[in-house]
Amino acid sequence: MNDLIKINYESEKPTVSGRELHTALETKTAYKDWFPRMCEYGFVEGEDFCSKMSESTGGRPCTDHQLTIPMAKELCMLQRNENGKMFRQYFIKVEEAWNSPEMVMKRALEFADRKIKQLTSQITADAPKVLFAEAVSVSKASILIGELTKLLKQNGVETGQNRLFEWLRANGYLIKRNGTDYNMPTQKSMEMELFEIKKTVITHSDGHTSVNKTPKVTGKGQQYFINVFLGKEHISKGK
Repeated sequence: MNDLIKINYESEKPTVSGRELHTALETKTAYKDWFPRMCEYGFVEGEDFCSKMSESTGGRPCTDHQLTIPMAKELCMLQRNENGKMFRQYFIKVEEAWNSPEMVMKRALEFADRKIKQLTSQITADAPKVLFAEAVSVSKASILIGELTKLLKQNGVETGQNRLFEWLRANGYLIKRNGTDYNMPTQKSMEMELFEIKKTVITHSDGHTSVNKTPKVTGKGQQYFINVFLGKEHISKGK
């Protein structure tokens, strides 16, 4: 089919430029007056046409409209001239071609192809996170909070050890009041089995001993915090 006027296939349905149709119909009235007058026949923006900016012949921006083919056909009928009849017949052929079984199948295949590519891309992006989360879920070993920071960073969660400690304190997982229990797991964290406390007995040179306590993230805790953090782009850019 020879193109009498350019058809735009970039949207969900074919459209045509209002200004180009106005020129093709050889309408004497200026476009800025003609188009509003045509809209008085009941055409609705967002359904029958959409507005857009384009360049006029003088290089200045002007308002154009992308018309649906049904609207373009009706405008051709309203002109009551030979050009109107010719372009109306052309638009009928455009519609027939668009709605042919071959074109319907083509659009369906293109849609399916785009959907498959989107899903494939999402699966590829999520794979490291999924594998990491599954690995953590079966982990039996507890790790230091600094090691959790490294694991998070390896999987796209930007944070640092100090900032992670700060976040854990601010959100009620570690004790934030100054004292011997500073940075120890809160009662809530212990009841949720997110942490355990490693106790190390230290013998000093004078013979006395002391107990050093270190919070460690359990396997259950690792899974819990991974689920919390993987849904965020970052925790902080701090160290």
